[in-house]
Amino acid sequence: MADFKPRDVQVAEIGANTTVLRSRTWERLKFEVEYARQKGTTANSYLIQGQSTALLDPPGESFTDLFLEELGHHVYFQRLNYIILSHVNPNRIATLKRLLEAAPYVTVICSKPGANTLRSVLSNQAFNIPSPREDEAQDLGIEFGGDRTLKVHIIRDEEVLDLGNGHELQFRFVPTPRHPDAIATYDPASRILYTDKLFAAHVCDDAVFDEHWKTLDDDRRYYFDCIHAAQAPQVEAAIDKLTVFNARMYAPGHGSIVRHSVSVLTLEYRRWCEQQQTKDLKAIILYTSAYGKTATLAQAIAKGVSQAGVAIQLINCEFTNPDDITQAVKDCDGFMIGTPTLAGHPPTQIQTALGLVLSNANQTKVAGVFGSYGWSGEAVDLVESKLQDAGYPFGFETMRVKFSPTEDTLHQCETAGAEFARVLNRARKVRAPRQAIVDAQSDRTSQAVGRVTGSLCVVTMKSGNNHYGFLTSWVSQAGFTPPALTISVAKQHLAESIAHVGDDFVLNILKEGRNLRRYFLKPPSPSENPFENVATSLANNGCFVLADALAFLECTVQNRMDCGDHWLLYAIVNTGKLLEMTGVTAINRRKSASQY
Repeated sequence: MADFKPRDVQVAEIGANTTVLRSRTWERLKFEVEYARQKGTTANSYLIQGQSTALLDPPGESFTDLFLEELGHHVYFQRLNYIILSHVNPNRIATLKRLLEAAPYVTVICSKPGANTLRSVLSNQAFNIPSPREDEAQDLGIEFGGDRTLKVHIIRDEEVLDLGNGHELQFRFVPTPRHPDAIATYDPASRILYTDKLFAAHVCDDAVFDEHWKTLDDDRRYYFDCIHAAQAPQVEAAIDKLTVFNARMYAPGHGSIVRHSVSVLTLEYRRWCEQQQTKDLKAIILYTSAYGKTATLAQAIAKGVSQAGVAIQLINCEFTNPDDITQAVKDCDGFMIGTPTLAGHPPTQIQTALGLVLSNANQTKVAGVFGSYGWSGEAVDLVESKLQDAGYPFGFETMRVKFSPTEDTLHQCETAGAEFARVLNRARKVRAPRQAIVDAQSDRTSQAVGRVTGSLCVVTMKSGNNHYGFLTSWVSQAGFTPPALTISVAKQHLAESIAHVGDDFVLNILKEGRNLRRYFLKPPSPSENPFENVATSLANNGCFVLADALAFLECTVQNRMDCGDHWLLYAIVNTGKLLEMTGVTAINRRKSASQY
C-alpha cells in the first residue's frame, strides 16, 4: 500500500518579513476542471509584516483549522490589519469568516467585483467576535467599544497600500472571464509579485521554490491549457500590465514559487497565448453564471475545444460590453451559449448576447447550448429553440445540468467540447474549395507523406540554440486534410528537448542503404553532437534537414499523450519534400517487441 500523507501547512521565509504558508493537499486529484495529473496541489497564502500586517489569500475550508493554528504561531490575530483577496473564492469563505472572528478589526481588501461577491455570501452572517478588554484595546491602539462591523476596502487600480518598513504594496487589476475580480500585488521591498492564478501549477511537493523548474514544464503547460487557454487575450493583457514591475519572484496561488525561471515562464506564457490566438479555427463561449455552476461547465467545454486544436475564448457577458461581444461573434467560426435559469428566464446579459448573435452570426457558424439550473431549465430551452429556428447547425447535443456538476458531468462537457471542434473542422472542409491536383507544393508534400509506412526516421528538434535528433520507427499517418502523423517517442529522447503543443520539428524519412541511423541510435552525451558527421540544411521552421534523407516533413505538435515509457505525439504536416525520386524507404525490422 502506498504511503499516505495527511494534509499539512508548510511554512517558509521567502523574503524580507515575508512568509509563505503552503496548505498542501497530497491526495486530492480533482477540483472543478483543474486537477487531472494526480499530483495534488498547494493553496499558497502569504504573510507580510511591516508596521502593519497583511495576509494574502487564506485557503479553502478543508484547511481552516490547520491553517489558523499554524498562522497563530506567526502573528497575533488582533494585530492582523489587512486580508487581501486576489480573487473571491466561495470555497474560502469559511476560513475568512473564522479569521474575521479572530481578527475583528481587520480590513478586507479586494476589487469591486470581489466586494459584490463578498456582500452576497456574507450577508446576514453572524460572527462570534470577541470584545477586547479595555487594557488590551489600549495596548493594541484600538478604540475600546468601537465599531466592529466588517470593513471592506475596494482597491483602485494602481493604488498603493503602505504597510511600513518599505512594504508599499502596489495593486493592479488583472481580470479574466474566469476571475473577473482578480488583482495582482507587488511588494517593492522584497520584489515579489503575487500573481494568484497566473504562473501557477498544480503540484504538491516539498520544494518551496522552482529549483528544478525544467521538471515543471508539463505541469505548467497543463495548468495553462486548463485555466488560461480560453482567455488568452486577457492573460496576455495582464502580463503586459505586470511587466512594469521589476519582479525577481512570482508568488502564485498554487505550486512552487517562481524564483529561478521568471523570465522563461513569462516568455512561455506569451508564446502559449500567441499559439491560442493564431489557430486556424476559433470558437467562443458566451455565458453568465449565477452561482458559478454554469461557469464551471463553460470551462470544462473550453478545455475540450482547446485540446482538440481549436482556439477558444471565454466571454463572461456580465463583464463584457456589447461591442466586444459583437466583434467576437463576427470573428469566430462557431459559438456556444451557456445560461443559468433565473425565474424561468435567461439573465438579461444572455438575452442581450443572444440578440447580438442572431443579428451578426451567419447561419454557417456552428452553435452549441448548455446551462445549469435548480428547479427548472427553461432558459436553456429558450436559447436552444431560438438558435434552431434561425437555422444554425449544432456542434453537440444541448446539455442541461441540474444543481452542481459532478466529475462525470465535467468529463461529458470536455467530450462535448471536443465534438464541437470536430464539427467545426468538418464544416470548414465542406466550405473550403478543393485545390487543384496540379498544385505543386501539395503534390510534393503528398509524395513525402506517402513514404510513411512504418518507416525508419530521424526526428530533429530545436530548443534555443541547441539542436537535437533521435531515431524512431513508430510513425503512422493519422489524417489526410490536413496531413497528420502520430509518432511514439521514448521519454528519454525528450528529456533535453521540447515536444509541447505548438512546437515544431522535422521528420527525416531515411533511405534504405544509407546508414544514417548509426548517428542517432542512442541519446548523445553532453559532449557529443550527432550532426557533426552529417550533412544538414535548415528547414523553414529552423530545425535540421538531413541531406541524405529520402524525404522530410516539417511538422507542428497538436497534441500529446503520456503512454508509459513513451510519449504519443499527434502532429500536423505543414510542408514536405521528396529529396530522391527513386529511393526506397528504410524500414527497421525488429526481432521482438521488446526491441526498439
